[in-house]
This record gives sequence, C-alpha cells and structure tokens, in this order.
Amino acid sequence: MRARNLHGRLAPPTLVSPSAPSYRPAWWIPGGHLRTLWGRFLRRRPRIATRQERWATSDGDFLDLVRLDAPPDRPRLIILHGLEGSARSHYAVGLMAHAHQRRWAADVMVFRSCGEQPNRLLRSYHSGETGDLAFVVQRLVSAEPDRPLLIAGVSLGGNVLLKWLGECGDAVPRQVVAAAAVSVPFDLARGSRRIGRGFSRVYQAYFLRTLRRKAVAKQRRFPDELDPHAIARARTLWEFDDVVTAPVHRFRDARDYYEQSSSLRWMAGIRVPTLLLSARDDPFLPADVLDEVAAIARRNPALHTEFVNKGGHVGFIAGTIPWHPTYYAEQRVTGFLQEQLPGAHRQPLPAAFAAHPR
Repeated sequence: MRARNLHGRLAPPTLVSPSAPSYRPAWWIPGGHLRTLWGRFLRRRPRIATRQERWATSDGDFLDLVRLDAPPDRPRLIILHGLEGSARSHYAVGLMAHAHQRRWAADVMVFRSCGEQPNRLLRSYHSGETGDLAFVVQRLVSAEPDRPLLIAGVSLGGNVLLKWLGECGDAVPRQVVAAAAVSVPFDLARGSRRIGRGFSRVYQAYFLRTLRRKAVAKQRRFPDELDPHAIARARTLWEFDDVVTAPVHRFRDARDYYEQSSSLRWMAGIRVPTLLLSARDDPFLPADVLDEVAAIARRNPALHTEFVNKGGHVGFIAGTIPWHPTYYAEQRVTGFLQEQLPGAHRQPLPAAFAAHPR
C-alpha cells in the first residue's frame, strides 16, 4: 500500500505500525463485561486545558466542539464519541491526553443532542449520519489547508467515521492522512440484537434511559412528529430505533436504518490508511462479525485490522500491577496515526511519556 501525501501524490511506501506496542490484557480485570465497565466507573480522567466552540450549521442548528489548541504546524486529531457519549467520555479524554502529549491539536465533535444543550431541530444524531462530520472536516481544511488531519472514532463514532470514509472513497479531502476506529458496531442489526441478550441488557437499559428522555423532550417540542406512547413502550434499542430514530431520519424502519447505516457495507470503498481495533469479547457485537470485517480488509490494503481476544467494549485495559492500569486503545490509535503522517510532522513522544504511557 502507498499512502498519499498532502499534495495528493503517492508517498514512499510506509511500514504500518512497525513499532506497535504489544497488548497484554490486565489479568486482574477478567471478562469482557468488567473490561467494558471499568472505563466508565473506575478510570481516572486526566485534566486537559480545552475550550468549547459552537459552530452554526447550514440547516439552522449547531454543533459543539471541545478543542485542544496546538501550533499550526502540528497535526489535528478529530475525535468522534460513541452512543450517548460526550467530550467527557473516558476514551475521549484519554485520546485528548495522548494528543496533548504528542503536541497535536485535537477536537471532540459533540454529536447533536449530546452536548449541554439540546439541539434545535427534530433531527439528532445516529450511527450513519455523516453530514456533520463532512461539515466539520470541510471547515477545518478550509481554515488550515496545510495542517494534516487525523480522525479517531469510537463505537458509534467509529461507525460514522468508516461510513464517511467509504462514502468519500477517492474524493476524501487530501488533508485527511489516516484514521482509526475502535470497538465499531460494524453490523448494526446484529449489534442491536446482541445488546438485548444476557448481561448486555444492562447496557441497553442504560442507553434507553437517556435516549427515551431526549425523545420525550423532542416530542413535546414537535408533538406531530413523534408518538409519546410508542416511545414509552420501547423496551429495546431495536424498538426505539423503529419508533424514533428511523422515522425522524426518514428511514422506513429500524431494519432499513441498520442496513443503510452499517459501516460493513461501506468499508470496501475506504482509501485512507485506517486502523480497526476491536475485541472478540465485546459484549456489544457478535464475534463472527469481525471475521466478515477481516475478509473485507484482506481485499482492501487501506484497512489494518487488530482484533484481540480480550478487550471488552472500548476497554483494552493493560498493566500487570492491580490498580495501575494503562489504556492500550488510545496508545495504539495515536501511535498508528503518527506513523502515517508525512515525515515533517512526525516527532517522537517526550521521553517520559513514551516510557510511561497513561
């Protein structure tokens, strides 16, 4: 595989991640569910000096970005969070911390309705909504045409990222150098069914609490568009998507939404070097979906898969000493992205950070 440089020409062949760190799951956090829950409930968030900007969108709504500044000669990382996440999500803060250590600029794009204020329109965000990402990328490349852009998406945000890259194909802006997607629900229908079984129903109940609350608030503002009784009856994510996500965003039903939005169907078109990091014990997705993703990746040299047996959903906790964990996903993602940068933008980590990544 040969990557493009910032001027659209083919760069010299690059070895992808020759110095990738090895991942050894923390032995003291057993099971995919504990690895999934650890980050939300027990992980310490580093403090990073950021600022927030609100950008008006062409349809009369707005997007919030939480921004980390850096000199204009440094790369910029765009971070896409997961379902009902935000800039405060543990993985978003972790990626921000790694960007800060690498002296990159970084922006968490907060999806509509996931910020501190509800968005203005009936529409919200969903797993296949790529228009807002396209808007943010275009605004950034217009403002800073010589700054390399890197994009990392997590869970739902990873699905949005992969779908957008596949939609763009060869037309992706030349400034977008590389991407990484972590714990992606590549097949939304199978993921929706999986999260409704066994202990995974705990996660489903958590998401439904906030999704239903937002939907009820939307119904009060747009009473002719949503049925409050149908919202109250939704007991699974599939049912919620059937009565809220699909009609609001002009899909026939949940199945149509899943079919059109699943990144699995778009990945063959990706032309930017992209890391796919997932775990086979992810409680949000059947493991056999990863076999299908791997088959697509074997036919597309832009895709680089790293599917591990133990990691949970956005967990990937490492470290041999209990209560002193390290977080492999952010380390791996930013390392991969760094190695795809044009030579002038590659700078080694500070020695202290390289020796002790958080």
